[in-house]
Amino acid sequence: MRKYLFYALALASIVVTGCTENIDTSARYVFKEETITSYLSKHEQYSEYYRLLGEVAVSKYSETKVLQLLSARGNYTVFAPTNNAIQQYLDTLMQQGLIPEAKWEAFPNDRKRDSISHVIVFNSIIDSGDDYSYFEINNLPSPTATSNSVEFTIPNMNDRKLVVQYTNRPDSILINNCDIDRSNRDILCINGVIHAMHGVISPSNNTMDQMLKKYAEDENSGFVIAAKLIEACGLSKDISADRDEVYEDLFQTDKIKKTENSIGDGGNETFHTPEHRYFGFTYFAETDEFWTSAIGKNVMDITMEDVMTYLDAQGIYPEAKRDINYKEKDNLLYQFVTYHLLPERLSPDKLVYHYNEKGYDINRKTPTVAVMEFYTTMGKRRLLKLFESRQSNGVHINRFPNLDDERQGTYHELSCDPDKEGIRIGEPNLEGDNNIRNGIIYPIDKLLYYSDETRANLQKQRIRWSVPSMWPEFMNNDIRCNEITDEKHKNVYIPTDQEYKYLEDVDISKDTKFFYWTGRGNGWANMQGDEMTIRGITDCIMRLPPVPMRGTYELRFAIQSGGERRGMVQFYWGSNKEKLVAMGIPMDLRQAGDNTLHIPGNDPVSDIGYALDTDDEEFNAEVDKRLRNNGFMKGCNQYCAGAPGSSTMMRGNTNCIRRIIIRATMDPDVTYYIRFKTVLDDETRFFYMDYMEYCAKEVYDNPEKPEDIW
Repeated sequence: MRKYLFYALALASIVVTGCTENIDTSARYVFKEETITSYLSKHEQYSEYYRLLGEVAVSKYSETKVLQLLSARGNYTVFAPTNNAIQQYLDTLMQQGLIPEAKWEAFPNDRKRDSISHVIVFNSIIDSGDDYSYFEINNLPSPTATSNSVEFTIPNMNDRKLVVQYTNRPDSILINNCDIDRSNRDILCINGVIHAMHGVISPSNNTMDQMLKKYAEDENSGFVIAAKLIEACGLSKDISADRDEVYEDLFQTDKIKKTENSIGDGGNETFHTPEHRYFGFTYFAETDEFWTSAIGKNVMDITMEDVMTYLDAQGIYPEAKRDINYKEKDNLLYQFVTYHLLPERLSPDKLVYHYNEKGYDINRKTPTVAVMEFYTTMGKRRLLKLFESRQSNGVHINRFPNLDDERQGTYHELSCDPDKEGIRIGEPNLEGDNNIRNGIIYPIDKLLYYSDETRANLQKQRIRWSVPSMWPEFMNNDIRCNEITDEKHKNVYIPTDQEYKYLEDVDISKDTKFFYWTGRGNGWANMQGDEMTIRGITDCIMRLPPVPMRGTYELRFAIQSGGERRGMVQFYWGSNKEKLVAMGIPMDLRQAGDNTLHIPGNDPVSDIGYALDTDDEEFNAEVDKRLRNNGFMKGCNQYCAGAPGSSTMMRGNTNCIRRIIIRATMDPDVTYYIRFKTVLDDETRFFYMDYMEYCAKEVYDNPEKPEDIW
């Protein structure tokens, strides 16, 4: 899929809803002899849109017009506004006082006029590239069990993911509040599909800080207090960032390499550098209904002092200061608010990632076994757990149910104690101005804070995370587990720090080739299907997530081992990034769980005590003990050893193993780093990463209940 640099829109976007008009239906449905542009040129109701396509360039770096783009080979989905829709949009601009008359000649200058032209054109087109289909009505994103609004998997030319909204009206589908015409839809052309629109699609241009300022003044917004909390704590600037313009310019002017080839592995693959470096945010916000009930005042009368008094009465964050210096990081209000914020934009379908966990059907998309994500919050670094299962009825924050985690169990919820139910995440409003450019606000109806009970519950469980989840840039730029299957999106190259520091939490040396595969359709035996495959003379340092409480933890590293192109690395760990300490002997990533060291032409056996599970659970437990004594563990039983629906779990695959890297005392207020450095003088070798784990001594060395196999 192609994406284009676009001009920053000077005017706030306006969402225009439906209008009525008589549309020509004499020639519709299939026009395989027509390109999109030739079809539009022959139908008068699109004449204004056709004219704009011929005026708007694909980027400020090119003279090519969008009209030329839509006459070429491709897979385009075009939500074409009719003449009446465009006129209605101009009427709305006039009503808002942006132009004196509802006509193009009324714009005060070319810059503002061109900005509106870009709004209309760039938001109306999704380019699916050569390897992904355009969107007919029958393959629009489907509603979920909890929401009738869902984002497209592919962004439009404005690099925004449009929202499909399903209504109670028969045969009515909206795209960002604009009706698709019921008769003129699915107009198939040589290079895509056209849907006639009764409105101009114009997603909000608001950033999260701008939207919250509006909420603070609107008694009916539902988030008056949530908005005032952000302002009081001085966080508005922190959540205003949208795009790294320095990176944007360097990429568009070819000062950052756009591709990198794999090295000597026989695959001859090309990896593609991300086109953008976006920022994003997620805000889990208590609603005004919660605050009015808790404090007993009208929402517009509640002050920050009222909130502080209420929080103090709950006894939360006892070490925090209780003064009015809300912008200080050790202040109670600041610590409360920042635990609600994540530095990544998580859409509803990506709060928890589903793909190849046990029993999951990617077509039905119904949750099965318990699945968790662990993210690090803004402000003071603290863990926030997102959880979903078949029994949970949606995604919850910090839920700790009783799971059927015995060796022959199901890993489904058996029950959940009332004090461990967590907080159910409500459905966000993605309509109109609420469709924020750089974030999402989720309503919650319970008080969210990092309680001692939450921290203790986190320590009592194994904390497992997919490695890419550590990096907000992977979420904000749609890199992690992207469902688009063309080469550009499946094979991603992250620049070295020498080129540009793309990942804030990773130091990448100049000789390191930092590659990532989304893995979609490959059937790899990896958690969630994706894979880090870092090559060259590897030397990287990564910042790790925080632990929940002070204690002794194992840090584990999970891989699909055994490939002959795997490498060997030395691990370093510690809190001083400049003086990390080597952890044991180098780790050979070619060593599989079945004791086979995969080297071309040579298969020496190294006994680490591995054996596949049998019907004898005592024997299986003894094998687990032998492996642990040698610093190994079998793969988890939560994920398939292959594509979704595979009958073999990672635990039953000899290549899926976990390595215990360290056992050490860790503190939640200390930041830890891990470094991996190749010890083989062979730049064709892979350093491979799948997932990592923290496991407290209370779990791995529990005399009453051994750690589960899941």
